[in-house]
Parts: sequence; C-alpha cells; structure tokens
Amino acid sequence: MTIPTVPAGTSLADVGEFGLIDALVALFPQGEHVLVGPGDDAAVLRVRAGHVVVSTDLLVEGQHFRRDWASAEDVGHRAAAQNLSDINAMGGTAHSLTIGLGAPGDLPAQWALEFARGFADECALVGASVVGGDLTRANEVVIAVTAIGACTQAPVLRSGAEPGQVLAIAGRQGWSAGGLAVLGRGFRSPRVLVEAYRRPEPPYAAGPAAAAAGATAMIDVSDGLVADAGHLAADSGVAIDLRSDAFEVPEPLHAVAAATGSDPLALILGGGEDHSLLATFDPGSVPAGWTEVGSVGEGEGVTVDGAEYDGPTGWTHY
Repeated sequence: MTIPTVPAGTSLADVGEFGLIDALVALFPQGEHVLVGPGDDAAVLRVRAGHVVVSTDLLVEGQHFRRDWASAEDVGHRAAAQNLSDINAMGGTAHSLTIGLGAPGDLPAQWALEFARGFADECALVGASVVGGDLTRANEVVIAVTAIGACTQAPVLRSGAEPGQVLAIAGRQGWSAGGLAVLGRGFRSPRVLVEAYRRPEPPYAAGPAAAAAGATAMIDVSDGLVADAGHLAADSGVAIDLRSDAFEVPEPLHAVAAATGSDPLALILGGGEDHSLLATFDPGSVPAGWTEVGSVGEGEGVTVDGAEYDGPTGWTHY
C-alpha cells in the first residue's frame, strides 16, 4: 500500500484532526479478529482461547528518537517493534495495537502519514492490526502505543528462573547501541549499525518458541542486557552470571569501539533497543535460534564472568 501524499508544506493544522484520521485509517488494514476497528469510541476484538496480554509504551521526541536521526517511517517501525517485542517476551504474539499521537500543529502532515506506514509495515510482520488511537496537539511529538496479544500457553513471566538453570539470548545484541554511539558523534557509518538503531529487528518467532520449549522466565532487552538480566534476577530471587566469551562480537562493533576508544563488549552488555530476548531454561532444553550466555544460581544480582560488572548496565529514565 502506498503512502497518501499531501501538498508540500502542508502541516497537521492545515489538514485538521479528522482529515488526518481519515488518511491514517486508510493505511491500517484490519484482521479477521477485528469486529469494530478505528472510527467508533472503542475497538471490538474477537478473543479466541488462550491468555490476553497487554503492554503500553511511550516514545517522546528528544528522549527516544530524533527526527534528524531517523525518518518518519523509521520511527514508525521502532514504535511498533518495541511494543510487539513486549508481547513476544511473554511468549505471545500481538494481534492488535492502538496509537496515541501528540504533535505540534506545524508538523508536516506527510511525516505523520509516513510514520503510520512504517508502523503498519512492522505490525504486518506478525499479522497485527492497528485498531484505533487518538490525536492531540503537543509541544513535541509524543507517541503512546498499546499492544494486545495472545499466548496459547501460560505467559512466561520474569519471576520463574531457578538456580541450576541456564540463561540464553535470541536476536541481535549491541547493534542498536553501536548505531546510537555513531549518531551521537555525528557520523552515519557503519551503516548497518545506524540502520539497526533506526529499525530494530526483534526475533518475533523466538518468544513463542521459547515458551513452547519450557522457558521459565523471559524479558525483552530494551534498556540494556545487564540491567534487564537484573530484572530477571530480582523478580525470580536468584543470581545470574553472564559469560562474556559466549557473545560473538561482530566486526561493525569492533569498528565503532576502535573509532570511539571504547570496549565493544560494553555495547553488548549495556546496550538496549535491539529488543533481543533473554530467557532461562532447564539445561538441555534451549531451543534452536537461542544461544546460551550464562547461568542461574543462588543469591541475588548480576555478575559477569563471576565478578561484579562496573561498566554501563543500561538506560534509566530518571
């Protein structure tokens, strides 16, 4: 589906709230589970057998993205991906999303349409529909997304890890952090890392596969690997030890580290927003597509190679 176009220089104020809503709705195809989609006071969904899982995230311009670093379509992909990944981390698959968009009146209307196209394209990767949302004026672009999904088995929580189990990861890790480091220094290469920051590639099939394989705890790595491993450890009441030699450091991360005088492993251990998955399993039950990277023991907290880690552990909002 092509993106609707508006005359160059047309702002949101020029198009108006309902004119923009009409254009946005045309970009969001509806799945067969949607009984009532955008346009009414609320969406109505057909819920089949299983567990309903819901997640909400915010993206604020200047905090989570910059329009000079990423296109509107990129921001759309990122906004959808981080919410789809939260459902993935429960062992489920998202089927419906809503979007709240706050934006200045002088924001180009085409930006909003291109954002919607990117969002819809990311949702299509898992077969999810955008079933509604809201628009309002704001001083900067603010995006609020709610994702609704289903698990065919019991959702995998953060609190089920037990001593004697192993820790494994699925998906890329450290790539987005490398891209952010590059952009923060005013560069655009290695391009593969910049693109990883702009459009993460969560392992959408890995969450349900982990649940089916008996994962006991799982989390989406959005803030940082060490930080999010810490959430698993705290919620499960266990200690987690990461093995640095279990991580393959790709050449682009070596290049960024060499250019910035940093440690490439720090990008992996402290990086977030690739939306990889971290999960615990009984020994011998780690499914294909996952890599064992650590162990679960008695105690509390997270160590790296058996010692306290003194590098950056991840993002905090305050």
